[in-house]
Amino acid sequence: MIRNLTRQISKETPVNVRRLCTTAAAAVKEEQCEGDRRLYLRLWALEATNGSVSETINEYIGKGRVLKKYELNKCIKELRKHRRYQHALEIMDWMERRGIKLSFGDYGVRLDLIAKVQGITAAENYFGSLSPSMQIQSTYGALLHCYCVEKMTDKALSLFEKMDQLNFASNSWQFNNLMSLYMRLGQPEKVPPLVQEMKSRKVPLCTFSYSILMNSYSCLDDIEGVERVFEEIKQENVEECDWTIYSNLAVAYVKAGLHDKAELALKKLEEEMGPRNREAYHYLISLHAGISNLVEVYRIWNSLKSGFLEITNSSYLVMFQSLSKLNDMDGLKKCYEEWELSCPSYTMRLPNNVISAYLRNDMLHDAEEVFLRGLKRSQGPFFLAWEMFIAFFLRHHRIDLAMECLEAVVFLVKENEWQPKCETINKFLEYFVEERDVGGAEEFYKYLKKLNCLSSDIYSLLLRTYIAANRTADDMLVRIKEDGIEMSCELEGLLKRVCPE
Repeated sequence: MIRNLTRQISKETPVNVRRLCTTAAAAVKEEQCEGDRRLYLRLWALEATNGSVSETINEYIGKGRVLKKYELNKCIKELRKHRRYQHALEIMDWMERRGIKLSFGDYGVRLDLIAKVQGITAAENYFGSLSPSMQIQSTYGALLHCYCVEKMTDKALSLFEKMDQLNFASNSWQFNNLMSLYMRLGQPEKVPPLVQEMKSRKVPLCTFSYSILMNSYSCLDDIEGVERVFEEIKQENVEECDWTIYSNLAVAYVKAGLHDKAELALKKLEEEMGPRNREAYHYLISLHAGISNLVEVYRIWNSLKSGFLEITNSSYLVMFQSLSKLNDMDGLKKCYEEWELSCPSYTMRLPNNVISAYLRNDMLHDAEEVFLRGLKRSQGPFFLAWEMFIAFFLRHHRIDLAMECLEAVVFLVKENEWQPKCETINKFLEYFVEERDVGGAEEFYKYLKKLNCLSSDIYSLLLRTYIAANRTADDMLVRIKEDGIEMSCELEGLLKRVCPE
């Protein structure tokens, strides 16, 4: 089927394929919006139609609808939640053009969106352009958050020091950012001293502060430290002991292999979470999967489905991942088919998870069927799925089918839109060296050149293929220079053997 699929795609132009995918996704979005014309659904549909945020809002209010600022803020919040940062920023641009007054918090949100869409330098420039009256705790805090997310340690610490001097480091949020930075950097040992600093300054710890602290001890394999923090919360700050604390406790127990204790923590989580907490359900499902309790996974899943009118893509994704982890392929197939019939929006992120599980279990036909349906219903991107098929065929030593899949990707990809993983590239080239297949290596080289991902390492393996096949190539030095590859001692040595004088 892969051969039929790649041949079918090769007959289409990239424009036609993209138009087909966009049309299908737009039709799905339009069908969703027929019964509910609320603004955020229209904005959500823009990802498939490539429409304009400004035009969408203007059309909405042009039909006599009254649009309140809180509605726009709600749209921004939802779009940020689903990583639709560009559209969220465009809403704020529209608000600014219309003279809608922004709150202090809005300026912080805008700075964060600028960092995500335009980069950290643009965010710094925006912060610098704010009047002194707007350079306050919320905007300083937003910039600190950006530095911490980008793991820019020196700038984060320098800004925190300045905030401290301005008395802007007086709440837990600023310390939480630094603690999160150290966790991202793989330095959990630096978290407890920060918490001690908070306590010495009498800065109250919030639930998130305690969660990071528990996680830091878990990463340090200090389960007693995790339990000490939990006891402290219960004794000194019981109002912060919500379901998330029990979730962190369960995560630590699962990591430590203490499944009995994890089950007790999960029971408390379920008691504390309340009946309408979708995120808590997700944690319960994932954590029960972590202790291989398939019965509980299904029980919680059925409880979630009975408690909500709409089951979101996020909920299905959690279930797909859990069933895959437990290797319940029959259950995964049934759950996926259920999602396809009722999904609120079709996105390749969910089919990709199913394809990955199928290929891991050598269920090639099932994976192909899922991919084919995805091509018809989604606008992509499809690169991750193609690469999973490539990896599958390489694992099974079917280099011919792996090359056909790569050819399909190269045909569809835009310039600098995607590059294969280094591991994938190396497996191809190592195969060509082992088989002394110069023709295959050269064909693969052409694909890599189109994808703009040539390097000295790739040329080294290409040259080794020539050497293994006892072949020469007089033009190789010229090609290396034309491709802008920096010459190394290794390359020079290999060139002497491939391009003898």
